[in-house]
Amino acid sequence: MGYFLSPQTAVALARLTALDADSQAPALERMRAIRAVLQLLDADPAALASVRDALDDGVVWPEIAQAAGLKPTAAKWRWQGTDAEIAARLDAGRKRSSRPSSVPTDLPGRSVAEAAGTLGVSVQAVYLQVSRGKLISRTVELADGRSYKRVFLPGDALPSTTEPSPIQPSQPSTQEP
Repeated sequence: MGYFLSPQTAVALARLTALDADSQAPALERMRAIRAVLQLLDADPAALASVRDALDDGVVWPEIAQAAGLKPTAAKWRWQGTDAEIAARLDAGRKRSSRPSSVPTDLPGRSVAEAAGTLGVSVQAVYLQVSRGKLISRTVELADGRSYKRVFLPGDALPSTTEPSPIQPSQPSTQEP
């Protein structure tokens, strides 16, 4: 094929081109081929080589970012530096993304985002309903000092208020909406 794509990317692109020429190509095979080309192009060393060639030609980061459909900061994060520096950044990013969430999963009620999703409203609308007394919320404070706002929708079980606990209730209003 050409001279700058990796052999693996060139093969995937040729396969996609062949599927494009076949009017009977199965839909799922077309989708798999499209996704394979996108993933391989995103990881292809040709992109880094193109960026380095552009920098050598005097092109500045904002232009490179615009050509790649990125913000300048994202383009620099992806392509600035030596191969070892880039690999270290990508590896650190993978490590961060593979860590489990530190938010406990056994808290009472729902998070504000979960409540918003269930109700089909924005997070701000949930806070507004809490402030107006239409929804009950409590702030749960953990022993390590972290605190979480929890929302209780109609039908959700409220934690007992007779036991000593670090939960601070927000009292609902008795007024009708």
